[in-house]
Amino acid sequence: MNRFVKLLLWGMLLAAESVLASAPANGQEPLSLKGHTGQVLGVCWSPDGKQLASAATDKTVRIWDADRGQEVRSLQGHKAYVYCVAFSPDGKRLASGSSDRMVKIWDVDKGQEMLTLKGHTNLIHSLAWSPDGKRLLTAGWDKSARIWDADKGQEILSIKPGGNVNGVAWSPDGKRVATASGGEDVQQTGGRVQVTRVWGDVKIWDADSGQEVLALKGHARPVFGVAWSRDGKRLASGGGDMIVQGLPGELRVWDAASGQNTLSLNAFTHPIFCLALNPDGKRLAGGSGAEPTIKIWDADRGQELSSLSGHKGGVKSLSWSPDGKRLASAGNDRTVKIWDMKE
Repeated sequence: MNRFVKLLLWGMLLAAESVLASAPANGQEPLSLKGHTGQVLGVCWSPDGKQLASAATDKTVRIWDADRGQEVRSLQGHKAYVYCVAFSPDGKRLASGSSDRMVKIWDVDKGQEMLTLKGHTNLIHSLAWSPDGKRLLTAGWDKSARIWDADKGQEILSIKPGGNVNGVAWSPDGKRVATASGGEDVQQTGGRVQVTRVWGDVKIWDADSGQEVLALKGHARPVFGVAWSRDGKRLASGGGDMIVQGLPGELRVWDAASGQNTLSLNAFTHPIFCLALNPDGKRLAGGSGAEPTIKIWDADRGQELSSLSGHKGGVKSLSWSPDGKRLASAGNDRTVKIWDMKE
């Protein structure tokens, strides 16, 4: 296990022990969902905005009533940390990825496991459904992103971006997929191992052939998250350096057709671990896995619009509600928080 992986895993385990409700942000007290007994690493909304799903280090996936903040059911089946969750476009299925190297697809209403997808040889860090719900895209630390038949559970193709794949996203038209990756190059001299380069990549691929379409150049360090705008015209990405402490996180917005970098921001004092574009593409939310604050920016101008304080530890995942009026966040403090984001 190289030094980059060790440090990233170490960062994932820096949990705040308190699970108390936290301070208000912008006058709005966030709704806090409690029930997980470990860090919450992933969160997503159902397509109708009525439910949330969360993934945690307690090896469970939980489904919540998003209005009342009550747990609906707990899905148990993974044998290790669950890193990510994603509802299918029709909301009937839920996919989850874990460090047990498996992806599971669940029946949301029954709470039953439907399929287990096996093929990755390391943890699964991110998931994305195709817009038609027929395929599932997964990101692994085995340096691959894989596309699966979501009905049969069969692997269709494997993409090799290079380095650990931390984030994936499917374009709204279903024709392209994006990957966020990164790693380190090392050189061994005698008995010493020296890091010679730390790097990060964002790439766009043809979803049918798996051929590279665009390489988006601009990140100097590993990239942890990537998100498409709903109209498919822009792509946002975020990352930073887990090895050299004190460097700001990197946030980029790209023209998804030309690959041109249209916005560059440095934020936080640690890597940007998660990001999400709101449905109209005007606001960009970002969080650091080592800091408790969530920042919201104007996605065109890069102006910081607000800062949300409430978590008692780092923020690991962000998801906007389908109507853009609420933002869900997952944190090291074992909670999911729902923020009122009405303008």
